[in-house]
Amino acid sequence: MIAVVDYGMGNLRSVSKAIESVGGDVEVTSSPKRIEEAEAVVLPGVGAFKDAVRNLKELNLWETLIRQVEKGKPFLGICLGLQLLFDVSYEFGESEGLKLIRGEVVRFRLPPEFKIPHMGWNQVYLKKESKLFEGIKEGEFFYFVHSFYVKPEEPGVTLTETDYGITFTSAVEKENLFAVQFHPEKSQRAGLKLLENFLSIVKSA
Repeated sequence: MIAVVDYGMGNLRSVSKAIESVGGDVEVTSSPKRIEEAEAVVLPGVGAFKDAVRNLKELNLWETLIRQVEKGKPFLGICLGLQLLFDVSYEFGESEGLKLIRGEVVRFRLPPEFKIPHMGWNQVYLKKESKLFEGIKEGEFFYFVHSFYVKPEEPGVTLTETDYGITFTSAVEKENLFAVQFHPEKSQRAGLKLLENFLSIVKSA
């Protein structure tokens, strides 16, 4: 069973349906017990970082999520679910994240010809080999919607980069921890392939 974490932030139905479409057994849950029992965890999310932190803590999910990663359970963060893994975000003030990856979440500061949020299809370029991107061609397009991006401080965690006025980290990998800034559930064939690869990682864990 793959637990898709329900903390009131984002379209959980589209994420869970996409995982089910590539063969995953999914449970959308806000239960710490069910997340502990799951074989893998998916943390999606759309919206404000500060609201997400508050919701996760109110649902007693904060420490639960940290424990799953520390136990070595396969973990996939999507969009806001990527940003929450970092030390701190500067969206609407300063908020501490899960601190599973060293670094910060900052707002795009771009020339006026670049609209914010960064929204639509853009390419991702691999910085290292990864099972998460097996069978996905270099420079593949994925669907993005975000105004903030992550700046990792740990060497080697950046998995892909994307260009939008600047070059930013669009996916990370750290042992059993995977996370992407784009939305695989909205990225058609390439997104489904990525989710299928995550299921393969779960099965081999």
